[in-house]
Amino acid sequence: MTQVVIGENENIESALRRFKRQVSRSGILADVKSRRHFETPLEKRKRKASTVRGKRGMS
Repeated sequence: MTQVVIGENENIESALRRFKRQVSRSGILADVKSRRHFETPLEKRKRKASTVRGKRGMS
């Protein structure tokens, strides 16, 4: 759970910037986007196989 505590003399814009940075670092949005649509087991296998193939080519 991402949480930002606002200081006494801190404005909302800087707190919002810190919050957005924490969310992007934790990967919450990427996880939400990946779960947006239902993925069948066949699609999961194909996606995993393509990521493995891509990683093998980089090494």
